[in-house]
Formats: sequence, structure tokens, C-alpha cells
Amino acid sequence: MRLSPPRRRPERRGLRLWHVWVVLPLTFTAALAIAAGVFFAGWDVLGARGLKPEHRIDSKTLFDLVKLSFGVVAGAGALVALVVAYRRQRVDEDAALRDATRLHTERFTTAVSQLGNDSAAVRLGGVHALAGLADDAPTRDLRQTCIDVLCAYLRLPYTAESELPAGDANARHAYLALREVRHTVVRLIRDHLCLGHQYPHSWQGHDFDFTSVVFDGGDFVGVGFTGGTVSFDRAEFTGGTVTFDGAEFTGGTVDLSDAFGVAPSGLPGAPLPAGLRLSPTW
Repeated sequence: MRLSPPRRRPERRGLRLWHVWVVLPLTFTAALAIAAGVFFAGWDVLGARGLKPEHRIDSKTLFDLVKLSFGVVAGAGALVALVVAYRRQRVDEDAALRDATRLHTERFTTAVSQLGNDSAAVRLGGVHALAGLADDAPTRDLRQTCIDVLCAYLRLPYTAESELPAGDANARHAYLALREVRHTVVRLIRDHLCLGHQYPHSWQGHDFDFTSVVFDGGDFVGVGFTGGTVSFDRAEFTGGTVTFDGAEFTGGTVDLSDAFGVAPSGLPGAPLPAGLRLSPTW
């Protein structure tokens, strides 16, 4: 099943500002054009037919000219202040984004190191930390990076329960601990995909690569894979029950080719692995 993904708005990378000696002339030109437009519009509305020439300038007219001169100078100063304030605001915003990105990178490094820990409890903490980082990511690309790491964790080599050595209690305990961490990843992905686009912590519209992932339980009930690319290529569904009841795949690219027990078409009615249920809306 292939759908054309929606266009994404490009992220702003770095601060790009025109030189002040380019911005100021353009600002003054725009201001003069607007002022001229307003003047001639008022001229036309008033129905003026010309100017009455004055051969002598009295004190009142001279005073009005002085006020006009000071007004022009004040307006020019206000325009310069506006341009400078705008540029300062842009610089401050870019500095804030850099600080947020630096903090995100530090937290990201810590969370990823937790995923490689031997303790399942520490790995669980790393999974939740990555999910929280994705929610707090200052840019879309950084959120996608966190999601990619969670999906990559699911793609790591995984031994199903049926392949464990018989009577090996240590191997079974390690399997159950790893299984709990993997199911937590699936649950967090599901919870975030159940949120609509209007929610700030929704992960809809992002890419999810489940290529060759072994699913031995968990569910994607009510998730919304809307936009982005979702791949279950060569995924295996073995042991446990994986449900997709109420799931929606719209506005993106969905790949079910070569998934274990699923026909390449990925359409309802194709052979499905044991325990996998697809809702009629798929």
C-alpha cells in the first residue's frame, strides 16, 4: 500500500539576516511608497485639482515646515529602531534555539547511553527519557531523531521465547526483562500516535521504521499513522497478540511488503500471522 506523503515545511537552519545597509534602504523605500500611496489616495478622495502657489511664507507656514522636518527625522529614527529591534529579536531567538538544541543533545546522549545498560530498569528509564525528549524537542528533526532511536532499538537482534534454551532460567529472565523494555517502546509509540495533530506531543506525521522487527505482543489500537513513512517490511509477528484495531493509515507511505505472514499487497483478506488483527478501516 503506497500513498504520496504530504510535503513538509523545511526547518529553519541557522540565522539568515540581510545586511543592515541593505535592510535600511529597503525599509525607507517601502515607507516612502506607503506614504506616497496614502497621500495620493487622500488627494483623490478630497478631489483636489492643484496647489495654490504662495509667493511669501508666513510664520505659521514656516513653523509647519519645521515641524514636518522634525517629524520626518523622528519617523526615520523610528524606522531604524524598528529594524534594529527586529534584528535583535531574531538573534535572541536563534540563540535560544541553539541553547535548547545543546541541552537537548546533552540529554539525548545520556538517554541513549542508558539504552545500552545491562540493567533492564536503566534501559526502561532511557526509553522514557527518549520519549520525553521527543516531546520537548525544539525542532521536528530532533524529534524524528528520538523516534528513530526508539525504532532502532526494536530492530536490534531479538530471540523469541520459543527459541530459548529449555530449562535455562537465566536466559528466560533476561528475555522477560528485554521483552518488557521492547513492549514499553511499543506502548509509548502507540500512546503518542493516538494523539491528534492538534496536540503538541503527537507523533503523527513522523517516520517509523519497523523493518525486520520481531513483535511478540503489544498493540497499536487506535493509532493514527497519518503522513510520513511507516515500514513493516520483513517484520515478524510471533507469540503474543498484536492488534491494530481502529488504526488508520492515511496521507503517507505504508510498507507491509515481505512482512511475515502478510501478503505484499497488505490488503484486508491477505494471510495474517497468528494473533494479528487488522481493523476493517485499514
